[in-house]
Amino acid sequence: MLKASNCYRNNRVGGLLLLLWVSASLCRLQAQNSPFKPHYVNMTEVGGLFGRVVYDVRWSVPLAQEVQNRLSLTIQTFNGVQLKPRLAVGATVGVDWYKTALLTPIAAGVRYDLVSTPKNVHLFGTLDAGYGFNWLQVDGTGYDTKGGMMLNPGLGLKFGFKSGSAMLLSLTYKRQEAKVTKPLGWQEVEKWEDRVYNRMALRLGFMF
Repeated sequence: MLKASNCYRNNRVGGLLLLLWVSASLCRLQAQNSPFKPHYVNMTEVGGLFGRVVYDVRWSVPLAQEVQNRLSLTIQTFNGVQLKPRLAVGATVGVDWYKTALLTPIAAGVRYDLVSTPKNVHLFGTLDAGYGFNWLQVDGTGYDTKGGMMLNPGLGLKFGFKSGSAMLLSLTYKRQEAKVTKPLGWQEVEKWEDRVYNRMALRLGFMF
């Protein structure tokens, strides 16, 4: 009789353990198969624009040119929708402080995760295309600075946190067009300068 009771208890314990294991397996399977829901995503970054410029030396005879390095401050924020686990689309707004121009680029943006690792580190591609406006620019007497088309493709690393947010590190190429009307000199009818800012942008930021 005692052996039968012990066998009954062992069967109950075994059945309970089996039930717990099946329940845990079903929970994991349900979590894996749960449909992805699109949600809001924000990526805010700050960094530097690195480049080299060639310009004419005034009053030099014969005409001479000099080359200088340039470093400018850049800030941007991407606000969009995470449409798929790897794909986010939205709009990017920023401010770029060039030496003689303060431009506000507004662009359509795409972020796509290319490679993911088990440690929640992602290599992602980024692309912004839009127009740089002169809303914050203040010109001197006789000068008129206008913005132009902007293109900004690149790559970045996303270091994910358990909370769902992430730290961002990106390296991109930025091409920004601008046009500057200048004061007229002696016997000049019109005077302007078409500019193309070619910069490498290194940014650090966070995703929420």
